Amino acid sequence: MNIFVPLIEQMKAQIASKDPWFSLEFFPPKTMEGAYDLFQRMKILAQGQPLFCDVTWHPSNQPGNMEKPTSSMCVASTMLNYLNIQTMLHVTCCHQPKQNIKEHLITAKKQGIRNILALRGDSLPGQEWNPKDNDLTHAKDFVKFIKDEHEDHFVIAVAGYPVGHPECPSYEDDLRYLKEKVDAGADFVISQLFFDVKTFINFVADCRKFKITCPIIPGILPIQSYDSLRHISKLAKLEVPKNIVDTIQPIKDNDEAIRNFGIFQAVEMCRALLNSDHAPGLHFYTLNRDYATNSILKQLGLLTADIQRTLPWKPSANYARMDEEIRPIFWNLRPQSYIYRTSNWDNFPNGRWGNSSLASFGNLTDYYMFYLNQPPKTELLKMWGTRLEEEQDVWNVFKLYITGETNENGIKVSMIPWHDDALSPETSLIAKELASLNSQGVLTINSQPAINGLPSSDPVFGWGNPNGYVYQKAYLEFFVSKEKAEILNKILLKYPQVNYNIVNSQGDINYSNCDETQPIAVTWGVFPGQEILQPTVVDPIAFNIWKQEAFDLWKTNWGNLYPPKSESQNIINYFHDNYLLVNLVDNEFTKPTCLWTITAKMLAGEKN
Repeated sequence: MNIFVPLIEQMKAQIASKDPWFSLEFFPPKTMEGAYDLFQRMKILAQGQPLFCDVTWHPSNQPGNMEKPTSSMCVASTMLNYLNIQTMLHVTCCHQPKQNIKEHLITAKKQGIRNILALRGDSLPGQEWNPKDNDLTHAKDFVKFIKDEHEDHFVIAVAGYPVGHPECPSYEDDLRYLKEKVDAGADFVISQLFFDVKTFINFVADCRKFKITCPIIPGILPIQSYDSLRHISKLAKLEVPKNIVDTIQPIKDNDEAIRNFGIFQAVEMCRALLNSDHAPGLHFYTLNRDYATNSILKQLGLLTADIQRTLPWKPSANYARMDEEIRPIFWNLRPQSYIYRTSNWDNFPNGRWGNSSLASFGNLTDYYMFYLNQPPKTELLKMWGTRLEEEQDVWNVFKLYITGETNENGIKVSMIPWHDDALSPETSLIAKELASLNSQGVLTINSQPAINGLPSSDPVFGWGNPNGYVYQKAYLEFFVSKEKAEILNKILLKYPQVNYNIVNSQGDINYSNCDETQPIAVTWGVFPGQEILQPTVVDPIAFNIWKQEAFDLWKTNWGNLYPPKSESQNIINYFHDNYLLVNLVDNEFTKPTCLWTITAKMLAGEKN
């Protein structure tokens, strides 16, 4: 069972262990295409295990705009709930009535967000701010408001200015204001960017003299271009040191040279900070780019290797789902869809999967998460075919996805509609068999090999606590023609150790030998001192919910790429209307699976 630990407690534990860590900042994109690019970069950087990531506040955020995919709230929610990253949301009180801020905090709480960077914010150019008597006019008032409204639900960060806020009468006055923000309830401080290590070290020392004892995290901005440096330093009203200006002036038109210098300069500064004992971690202003920050983290040795999985699937970072231990295997490769469809659940399975007829799965709609892993239409057509002429063209797409080979356009098929993520490493063990099936019209969308008691530390199959053992039954899920499905249904009568479900899109063909209300464990683990865990199951009721999604993806994510009633769209629609969805579970996990024999007989046309 996972136990929720507030971000500030995680931070203090890292500080006590003297293990350096990092966090990342992003800003909301302006377009859907920008959102897609942003989430790809987030996924790349998140592989390094940041302590948290945060999303800046856009002035256009209003209560009625929170559902827009490009809003700060939506980006933060996506980061937390679908990318499984500990998330912090910036919120500013400038130009906002108190009621708006109240609604923002309530929405953040509903989304599972537990961390807020409370800022006053700045007026937009040409817009004068005339706050009313009950408005929040300073960050310290905002911090107190959060505490009054939500007590300790939110971990609160505030901004610190190593050379003083540009609007403050003096550096000492700004330190007093920072002290007031912390006394009002802020848990830690993130500094504004700076270019000299001594500036930050002196700032921390001065903060301690003012009895500001909470963690203070340095904000690092890698220099990535001449124009961006000028723009950001102007916004922050910071003077760039002369030695940096002298270095980049001769190369200002060479972006690659400036980026390489920026990486070098940031690495040197970060090393000095970490060696100074004044910086327990590093907060990077990424500017929504991954190359520079990734390079810096690699040189600093802060990119954590893949840690031991706690479950076969990645648990959500949302505190409301911390006890979740079991999921149906059908959504194994579409975890974001599963999270979306179960987002309104009050309780999540812990220990055993119950009767899913009592569970209310949300409907599959054209929700904003579809763009998360959906490249532009032009890229998808290059992968899946600009023109489809026969069924075999579709079979080939599935085969190439398994083999990793390029298609006739020289493009790798890096995804198919039924997979949110890349193929898991364990698929390589059965890739030859899967590729053969797909080339013959057995279109596989989910599978796993049988495993009999491997150590829980195994690099491919391992999960859970140390000194345990993990098991799994061979599982195979695929689309196949009606004719082959009918043959398969008869062959399966000879294999009582195999559980199966076979269904068409309309639901009027439905073959199964499973108990309708009894789930079947397909993955489980045995660990010292605790009950057996069964984190993935095959459940007939949940399968009939999944099957509707699985069939709909033919049309929504593939068929809609083509003109209505075109030859290509008609071919995709044919698969939706005439192929059946099958899942097979071989319960004899101690022997080589019989599933390859069964499917070979099906393809050979055996009927008796």
